[in-house]
Amino acid sequence: MRILFTIAHFFNPDSKGKHASQRKDPQSRLLALTQSLSALHQLFGRSQSIINIGQRLAFCANQPQAYDLDIIICTTKDNHLLNQLAVPYHFYKHHPTQVEPLLLGFECQAVLRDYLGDYDYYCFLEDDLILHDPWFFSKLNWFTQQAGDLSLLQPNRYEVSIHNLTCKAYIDGDLAARVTAPFQNVNEQPELKGKIMGMPITFRRALNPHAGCYFLNANQMANWVSQPYFLDRDISFVSPLESAATLGIMKTFRVYKSAPEQASFLEIQHFGTGFLSLIGQQVSLATS
Repeated sequence: MRILFTIAHFFNPDSKGKHASQRKDPQSRLLALTQSLSALHQLFGRSQSIINIGQRLAFCANQPQAYDLDIIICTTKDNHLLNQLAVPYHFYKHHPTQVEPLLLGFECQAVLRDYLGDYDYYCFLEDDLILHDPWFFSKLNWFTQQAGDLSLLQPNRYEVSIHNLTCKAYIDGDLAARVTAPFQNVNEQPELKGKIMGMPITFRRALNPHAGCYFLNANQMANWVSQPYFLDRDISFVSPLESAATLGIMKTFRVYKSAPEQASFLEIQHFGTGFLSLIGQQVSLATS
């Protein structure tokens, strides 16, 4: 299987430093992107081995779930940290642009479109997202086989900490229904149920389909590209950043996420604790 990943990457220090991509110290952004790139190769690349101690030989491992990967990082102007990345040169390719930073997600869409027909999966990631599940694409494929290509499963995005009120928090909980109502009808097939290794699992239409990423199979990507609104750069969902990442897929597919009871079924880590640290401050911790 061949997988194309596109990553929107931006860094430009700003005195206000509202976002991690604008803070003075680049180390956290470098660490996030390094971990993101490393994880993709370690989880899904073909360079995986098991050491046979008796023979003192390293044999191939996990090859049925090892894929051919290409990673293209989209940047704008000189506002990036690629020249400081300490990863092998072949881990990614650089796609420079001149767009506004919040619109980089649309440039990633254009790259994915340009490679239509060459890959089995077409993926987008913001540069602070890290996968940890080697079964990620197997789960996506299973879900699509059950629900069809018009149904898209999005991962639950989370943060972790050992110094806050909660050790792990999923950060993309429900929005008010009116926020996404112009773009999707969550009452259409609102819930799907399945069973994984004997355990029941529930998927629900997402009132917050945003995850800073998406993972489309070849049929899904072709369907999206064929829509008249593809790459129209509509920014009417929350902000340009969320729109570039999520609005197009929300218009095209029935977007699901696994229910909170099984939130970890398909998940992706958001680097840092920017959202998790709100618990106990702007966000109260429920008593039950």
